[in-house]
Amino acid sequence: MTAASPISPASSSICSITDNDEYVLRRRQQRWLFCTLIVLVVQISAASATAGATFGTVSSRRISLSRKRSSLAFDVTQIFPRGGEVMLAEEEGDEEEEDIDDEEENDIRQHPEYQNLQSYRMKQQVLLQLRATFLSEALAKRGLPIPSLKDVSTPEGKAPPKKVDWDCAVSTEADPKHCLISYDPEPGSKLVVPMEMASTDKWITLSALNNLRRNDPSKVQPMWNDQYAILSSWFDTDSRYSLLQHVGFKGMLLSAILDGNRLPVLVFIALVGAIVQLLPIIEVLVNRFIVSGQLWIRWPVWYRYVHIGLPFKLVILQALFTQASKAFKALVNMIKVKLVDLECQIFEETIPVTIGEGSEDTFDDVDIDDEGEYNSDDSSSDDDEDEE
Repeated sequence: MTAASPISPASSSICSITDNDEYVLRRRQQRWLFCTLIVLVVQISAASATAGATFGTVSSRRISLSRKRSSLAFDVTQIFPRGGEVMLAEEEGDEEEEDIDDEEENDIRQHPEYQNLQSYRMKQQVLLQLRATFLSEALAKRGLPIPSLKDVSTPEGKAPPKKVDWDCAVSTEADPKHCLISYDPEPGSKLVVPMEMASTDKWITLSALNNLRRNDPSKVQPMWNDQYAILSSWFDTDSRYSLLQHVGFKGMLLSAILDGNRLPVLVFIALVGAIVQLLPIIEVLVNRFIVSGQLWIRWPVWYRYVHIGLPFKLVILQALFTQASKAFKALVNMIKVKLVDLECQIFEETIPVTIGEGSEDTFDDVDIDDEGEYNSDDSSSDDDEDEE
């Protein structure tokens, strides 16, 4: 066996040097780790501080907004009270005082032009009401069933129009009557007047009165100084003084057609019915016209209207519709004139005469037997005996 060689001093020194280097490296690594930990702790603390500051600002803004909303709600409750006491809790601090100052600055009632704005709005409201009243009066004068000032007020010194009975007389050469419209009516024409004014000369012929109420009904009552409700008394089927109770079925039918806007509707329905009935004849005539030589000889004149743009075609159609509506209104007016004349003729024939020549005496209490003898009722005989 060989003996172990002893360690030399040089080799021992080398081992000690390497151990010292490793120890130094470890110390340096530990220092670097400690420094990095300190830096990370500092960064984390700074980030948390900035986040807390931002959160504090956001929360303060939310608190200020909630305070402003609560103050606005309190102002609304003060302007529009809902009952009960509304109290605002007093809060201390500079923020509340600043909010109150801002509200006072933003209050519109503190504006120097606030009173002028209020007066302007009041004037506009009054003008709007006056315009509505003026429009309703104008429509009421044209005969539309719209309430007017006459319905809610009574002029000073005048009573509201009242319903009145009528008297009818015939104008003759021996006893001529004066008409408010035609002045000198023809002999044999019938005139009417309110019963209370039968002794005056304010008579009017039946034809003139009927034409006036059909064409301009707002001028009927002023002829007797608005003392009597002529339209509702003499031309209303529900009135006890109505003239329509004497005209019969034919007169009632004409009156129903001429009242309101029924006549244009009936004329339109009649035109549509006539077109439907005459459609085969109209189709033949249109076909003959389309293939006629007179039409195609004029092709250089009207071909430009065929190839014209759509907007211009719409303008042409609008012009044709306007002309057709005018022609329809003229037809309705012509038919209305004929029907009104027929209605006046019916009035002349059926309205009984109550005053003067030709008046019909009614015997309510006298009966006529088959033998021609007059027998009075028991009530009339009893009255005569009582008088004796």
